[in-house]
Amino acid sequence: MTTTTAGHPSSADARESWVPMIAIALGQVLMSFNVASLPVAMGGMVASFNVPPTTVATGIVMYSMLVAGFVMLGAKLNQRYGAVRVFRAVVLLFGVAQILMTFSPNATMMITAQGLSGAAGAALVPSLVALIAENYRGAQQATALGALGSARAGAGVAAFLIGGILGTFIGWRPVFGILIVLSVIVFVLSFRLKRDAGRPEVQIDFAGVILAAVAIICISFGFNNLNRWGLAIATPGAPFNLAGFSPAPVLIVIGIMVGFAFVTWTHGRQRAGKTPLLALQVIDNPQERAAVYAMFCVVALEAMLNFSVPLYIQIVQGRSALATAIAMLPFNLTVFFAAMLIVKAYPRFTPRQIGQAGFALCTIALLWLAFVVRNDWSAGPVLIGLVLFGIGQGSLVTLLFNVLVTASPKELAGDVGSLRGTTNNLAAAVGTAVAGALLVGLLSSLILGSLAANPKLPPELQAQVNLDGINFVSNDRLQSVMAATTAQAEEALRVNTEARLRALKIGLMIMSAVALLAIIPTSRLPNYIPGDIPNPSPVGGRKQTP
Repeated sequence: MTTTTAGHPSSADARESWVPMIAIALGQVLMSFNVASLPVAMGGMVASFNVPPTTVATGIVMYSMLVAGFVMLGAKLNQRYGAVRVFRAVVLLFGVAQILMTFSPNATMMITAQGLSGAAGAALVPSLVALIAENYRGAQQATALGALGSARAGAGVAAFLIGGILGTFIGWRPVFGILIVLSVIVFVLSFRLKRDAGRPEVQIDFAGVILAAVAIICISFGFNNLNRWGLAIATPGAPFNLAGFSPAPVLIVIGIMVGFAFVTWTHGRQRAGKTPLLALQVIDNPQERAAVYAMFCVVALEAMLNFSVPLYIQIVQGRSALATAIAMLPFNLTVFFAAMLIVKAYPRFTPRQIGQAGFALCTIALLWLAFVVRNDWSAGPVLIGLVLFGIGQGSLVTLLFNVLVTASPKELAGDVGSLRGTTNNLAAAVGTAVAGALLVGLLSSLILGSLAANPKLPPELQAQVNLDGINFVSNDRLQSVMAATTAQAEEALRVNTEARLRALKIGLMIMSAVALLAIIPTSRLPNYIPGDIPNPSPVGGRKQTP
């Protein structure tokens, strides 16, 4: 293919139809709509299943954990059997999972349905990148990659709006019923995609699959149970303890070590001339590793915010799913347009400049939210903070994905897709789990401190509070379970209200610190303009970036 020095096509290149991109984008919408709908449906699920909000978070973690754990296997299945064939199969599997989700009678079935959705997503994620590489070139390809990021953000907007309206006036189940219909539509549109024959010679490294899955599942499961099992000292809810020590951090450490073993094993297979589960060329140089680190940070921050805001609005304030949708709409709309329009800035600014500016904006936005947030999420100052964070987040997700894609040959597009899926979904799982553990942990500390120093609340009244199981509840629910005088009840409600708000503020400040630290890896991003997925170079198959 003839290209300009910037990686864009010459006028000789023919433009392809955008109809295949509709199928690809809707495939992304399936996954993003599903996972974005879970926080909006939190209040309804808590009421339907009679479970705490952290159980809903477990559903989010289960989905993300399965995608992250098996997306590398999904990439190899795409390479071996062809991206189109795998795409169609997993879209149907995703539809089946949504049938289970829509009619789930209890939280266990809900979590199972999310696990099945995650298994389908593990093969769907890498197929999207491979299909773009197969169907588009040059400027169309850069636009298609931006559209994929916009589809993810647009699905978030739709999930909050549709989920908010249906959840308020009908219920949370029809929200997931929509995905059943959408799965059928995507399947029909998939017949407009260019067919690829697949490569039967591609080997699947099953030992690598096991190592990668064990590493990611241990890390995700460990983070998800930090609050339930204990950050250091084992709680009564821990399934076992190690001389009184919580198993949660132990699982995290085991996961990291198994991950190191996976990398060592993969290097060994490559030296032996065998097909690895993940081609490590996609993270060979510091620029690509910096993009992966930065992508992990921005997706984790998004997951933390997407969990924290619905938690506060629906569970703490007792407001409807529609109120959550309205509160989050400015953020989701901003992410959508930023992900789509940031492509226009590529000819003028380097990835390094855009990345550093994006994280600086996220840091300022989260600090601003920490200082201005009160009990009204629709207040003007809060909306400003959400919009600023949305601009930074939307720009970063599209930029970092483009950096990874443009640095790798077309033949490694599936590996880039699996790396993106692993990073995004592990970050989402860890971000959601940390948000829940962090906020509940802060709340517990603040309430315990307030109770100890409050003479207006006698010990017999404090005994009504389960100090080993403090969680976010509304004032109405707290009042209904407390047998106290009017003065004592008012004091207890005041303590609860202040502790919740302070926990949220401190949580936002910690998130801003993470965003600030993420500027460090962006300083290693390359100084080139993203464009086409490069063809293999004559030596080594790598594109040399300026």
